[in-house]
Amino acid sequence: MTTSRVFEIDDAAVMLGLLGAGDSVLAEVERTFPGVNLLVRGNQMSLSGPDVAVAACAAALDELRSLVVAGVPLTPEVARESMRILDESTAVQDEKPLPILARAVLSSRGRTIRPKTEGQSAYVAAIENHTITFGIGPAGTGKTYLAMAQAVAAMQSKQVSRIILTRPAVEAGERLGYLPGTLSEKIDPYLRPLYDALHDMVDPESIPKLMEAGIIEVAPLAYMRGRTLNDAFIILDEAQNTTREQMKMFLTRLGFGSTMVVTGDITQVDLPGGTQSGLRAARDILTGVGDIGFCELTAQDVVRHRLVSDIIVAYERSDAARPVAPQRQRTDGQKRRLPHQGGDR
Repeated sequence: MTTSRVFEIDDAAVMLGLLGAGDSVLAEVERTFPGVNLLVRGNQMSLSGPDVAVAACAAALDELRSLVVAGVPLTPEVARESMRILDESTAVQDEKPLPILARAVLSSRGRTIRPKTEGQSAYVAAIENHTITFGIGPAGTGKTYLAMAQAVAAMQSKQVSRIILTRPAVEAGERLGYLPGTLSEKIDPYLRPLYDALHDMVDPESIPKLMEAGIIEVAPLAYMRGRTLNDAFIILDEAQNTTREQMKMFLTRLGFGSTMVVTGDITQVDLPGGTQSGLRAARDILTGVGDIGFCELTAQDVVRHRLVSDIIVAYERSDAARPVAPQRQRTDGQKRRLPHQGGDR
């Protein structure tokens, strides 16, 4: 049976937000509900089509309108996630997009940073509710960016007195000596993603002063050894490239009044063959320990171009189907010898 329904939206700004830039949000709704004929005239949206499809489309539009009214910038990606949440909600777990996607993490430099997926919202909640949080997932899921936003928000509200950002330098040790420039210039490429996120959230002119005062510190993981980090928000990025020993060293730096967030992608380990990832080991060892949260993000939480999510899914499917090749064990006499290289030591 077919039916029709008319939405009236008196606020022109709400209507524009619901349509999206270049009617992109409207196009996303039409792709999601291909059986519904959707027509916009003035301040009215007319729906017609099968009963069930029209009812579902109407519910989706109602939720999208609530997001616009709440001040959430509506994009095709946000609309797609909102409709996915509605589609997967059940009578037992009746989830709505508004409380998930309208959560504000940080308002800075004229914009508000919010989670854009259900998984990201759960990740933000985990950081708020645990002393140590592990955010594990593929590239583009906002692991580092949202952790950084939480850190800046905690600093602004004086929950912590400083922010410490660190990453492992996979080429750490002797090889850094072969790079040109000062130590700071040598390690800068490893830390650049952290600087980039920081510049999005803090006035760039104030960052050098904050770093000089020790309120913001960006350093390689090796610099954490021997320290106790009190009253700080500490982020370890690219943690899949830590060894088991490095991860233990980092986690035991935790001091009073501090929060730690550890982020990484266990499918993108750059450690030498045979070296166990500290992130993978920590997940196996610490799951179930009180006040430590683990949040697994997936391809559904990717907020980059839509193709990024499709690429991740395709690789996961390929990896699952590929047989694991047996590893050969070298004897001492078979160990590969590296040619001598000159340079700083």
